[in-house]
Amino acid sequence: MGASGRIGTHIVSRTVSAGRARVKDWRLPIVDRGSLSLRFLCFCFFAFLRFPPCLRASVPSCLLLLIGCDRSEKRSSTESVVVYCSVDEAVARPILDLYGRRRGIEVRAVYDSEAGKTTGLIQRIVRESQSGRPHADVLWSGEVFNTIMLAGTGLLEGYAPSSAADVPPRFKDAEGRWTGGAVRARVIAFDPQRTPASRAPMRWEDLAKPEIAGRLALANPLFGTTRGHIAALFAGWGEQRGAEFLRQLRGGGVQIVDGNSAAVRAVIAGRADFAATDSDDVWVAKRSGASLDFVYPDLGSGGTLLTPCTAAIIRGGPNAAAARGLVDFLVSSEVERMLAQSEARHIPVRESLRRELNIAWPAESPVDYDAAAAAMTAADQVVREVLLR
Repeated sequence: MGASGRIGTHIVSRTVSAGRARVKDWRLPIVDRGSLSLRFLCFCFFAFLRFPPCLRASVPSCLLLLIGCDRSEKRSSTESVVVYCSVDEAVARPILDLYGRRRGIEVRAVYDSEAGKTTGLIQRIVRESQSGRPHADVLWSGEVFNTIMLAGTGLLEGYAPSSAADVPPRFKDAEGRWTGGAVRARVIAFDPQRTPASRAPMRWEDLAKPEIAGRLALANPLFGTTRGHIAALFAGWGEQRGAEFLRQLRGGGVQIVDGNSAAVRAVIAGRADFAATDSDDVWVAKRSGASLDFVYPDLGSGGTLLTPCTAAIIRGGPNAAAARGLVDFLVSSEVERMLAQSEARHIPVRESLRRELNIAWPAESPVDYDAAAAAMTAADQVVREVLLR
């Protein structure tokens, strides 16, 4: 058996003798690992026939071993990033899939439940970090208050993504531990076929009135954006006034449900006339054909509460470099545009995007997000003692 060749795109001038038959000048394209050309299989077959019988029996085992090693090497060499995500899965998944395809990286996402929302993921991050083995690299949250609380525990890395240079400062942590964008508004939803817009509450405080509280569906205030909303009320109104508001809600017979979308469904089904919820839940339901409308009630300074999505790097996560790349993408104008054009219709924080997409900024009561996050623990306690007892 003779052979000659050179390193390059082809192996050339391979000659194999088998009795009188000669196979000459094989031109075998070098192929990607894990795939074999038909010609190479033929070459191996003729070579196999010339092996002594005692060696032939060991060839299959060797091939299996080589294939297994190759596959193992491929799995270990594939870059990956793990993201804990409370942005609604139907909205987040196409964005994360796009990033994975574009970068050739495996994006492993863990989504929340509707009832638990961000709170459950935050608790998971804390538990894993306390064990010394964080599993996730990135938190992509649908709100800001729990992210701020997590930053206060020291479990988020400081990082200033260049893609967020045009994000207004109020939507970024001063120490770079989180970056926000793409807000949703807190709204009151109703069915205009049953309730004229003129009868919708125009102040959040009006929800505690007896004629409204008993017709209101409210997500459990210990979770999600409703938790942050109640904390913002406590930060702005003070604990005494906030507690009285919750006491009046309970006395009026408010319906506590599992999540904002459940509150919207209660209005659609006729079990409630009003739902305190997020704007995206209404837009998604309207797209499905539901008869719904909403108003932006006044929180106290002429407008409602706007809650940004946030992205952050988890300290000690297994894939630090990949985490930075994903956060760069998640807070970019490209992703904010995708969120605005999704069925959830987020509102961009970038003024240039709002002009481009012809999206208005709702009337807003400016909220100190840090102060609201600081009030969250006290608000939780009052919720348990007054509203959910």
